[in-house]
Amino acid sequence: MKLSIEFYASLMKYLPPGKSRFRRGITVDQNLSLKKLIEQFQISEVEAHIVLVNGLFVNAEDRGDFKLNEADVISIWPPVAGG
Repeated sequence: MKLSIEFYASLMKYLPPGKSRFRRGITVDQNLSLKKLIEQFQISEVEAHIVLVNGLFVNAEDRGDFKLNEADVISIWPPVAGG
């Protein structure tokens, strides 16, 4: 199934090669959970601080049961610091 991933800030280093700055189209197995997708890119739970699927926030404890669907857009941000 095809979907899009968006990694921001320090997570951009995990993106596969591509032309877009922060978004990539990828193909994954059917019935893949959000947690497994994040693990495939070797992003730790701590690094995957904010995760959205189609613009909706998914809590860390719900990611293992959250099944992805064709054309989903997954956006991931690391913890943010600043002042």
